[in-house]
Amino acid sequence: MYAQTLTATPQLFIDGAYTDGTGSERFEVISPATGEFIAALPVPSRTDLDRAVAAANRAQREWRKVGVWKRAELCHRIGDKLAEHVEELALLQTLEQGKPISESRADVTEAAQLFHLHAEDALRLYGETIPSSDTKKRMHTWRQAVGTWAIITPWNFPLLMFTEFAAPGLATGNALVVKPPIHTSLTVLKAMEYLAEAGLPEGLVNILPGEGAFGSQLVSHRGIDAIGFIGSSATGAKIQAAAGLKRSVMECSGNGPVVVLDDANMQRAAKAAVDSAFYCAGQVCCATERVIVHRDAHDSFVDAALAYARTVKLGNPFEESTNLGPLNNEGVAAKMDRHLAEARAHGFDVLLGGGRAPGFATDLYYDFTIVDGVTEDALLSREESFGPVLPIITAQDDDDALRIANADSLGLQSAVFTRDIARGYRFLEELETGQVLLNESNGWWDINMPFGGAGGKGTGWGRIGGMYTLHDMTDLRTSVIHIGD
Repeated sequence: MYAQTLTATPQLFIDGAYTDGTGSERFEVISPATGEFIAALPVPSRTDLDRAVAAANRAQREWRKVGVWKRAELCHRIGDKLAEHVEELALLQTLEQGKPISESRADVTEAAQLFHLHAEDALRLYGETIPSSDTKKRMHTWRQAVGTWAIITPWNFPLLMFTEFAAPGLATGNALVVKPPIHTSLTVLKAMEYLAEAGLPEGLVNILPGEGAFGSQLVSHRGIDAIGFIGSSATGAKIQAAAGLKRSVMECSGNGPVVVLDDANMQRAAKAAVDSAFYCAGQVCCATERVIVHRDAHDSFVDAALAYARTVKLGNPFEESTNLGPLNNEGVAAKMDRHLAEARAHGFDVLLGGGRAPGFATDLYYDFTIVDGVTEDALLSREESFGPVLPIITAQDDDDALRIANADSLGLQSAVFTRDIARGYRFLEELETGQVLLNESNGWWDINMPFGGAGGKGTGWGRIGGMYTLHDMTDLRTSVIHIGD
């Protein structure tokens, strides 16, 4: 029903035009929301990849010579074009990804804003004059585009995470060859129509939807200068191994701890924890994956979380009242099944939900779930569930809460709730995550905020957001001028 009302482009986008490519295989895209067949996408071949990289290299040699003001003007036009088509792109994204339509609208709106933000950021990407020990020398720095980037994006935010690299990349003079997941690439492919209308030079951005092995071919290609990746830590490790010593920005998995101390505002803490556990059906790298509650706050937190969780509406993601849609794919649903099976086997308390919801168009609709009494060694604690589940772990005191939170191999984003600023500051400084939020949802993020993992914690490096991404997508160059004699 919905697929028939939407216009998508089930083709590759290479060198400024849509094409079926040279491969003989096609991939059927099925909606997780409705079970409908949406499109049959061509699977890109090595020849398609070579052509896309060559087009990007050619276009980038010219684009880097274009003044920053002209590049900023293009980014502003792209932002305006995306803003004109929010509803169309949101409907398409909900169809292929499954998230509620309200979330898809927010994603597309934010994507448009990112192009405007990075257009302005690029105008302020200043260099420096550095004092020299030699009075006859002048040293200057400036930032220059790296070249052609291979961008690999995940399926949870199809358009937004493409834009997180495309906007700063274009603004700073780079070219892109993008591999979105083949089953959630239609929104990005459709958006390319609007980028082209805005005046995007041919070859500057190329879209080749593919699966895992194709990603390795892409990043190891001799014509690729740098890698931008958002996805799981396991896949990120494989991508980096294939890429070798090429420049990279890696934003990988999280296992977000939310710490609730005994003096916290329990209503605020409960709402924040629940919100970031079911947003995008929990399929977010900074979702609430673990709630670590001080023992003296346990009962009041659980009561507040249950009360708020019962207001979550699982349903058809095209209905405005729905705030929890289906999971995107069977792999995530099966992982949820496995985690909850272990929880029941260990005698944890499944207080709410606990399984797939019957009566929907597909088997990917999962009830929002709260599990109490979770232990540190449980799958719900050690692995990123990536589904709509709120595991609750009890800590004896502040020291114990910190120990549990940091006893994890992932360090992306965390949150702590307390009214005591001294206690809060201790957690801000000692939690081993790239971002720590005080009295705010673990899923909170701002487009001007540097977002990425803590060093050595398996969540990658580099930063997504604001001026920081422009720094990561450019080289720092230095000139030394002799003015003596």
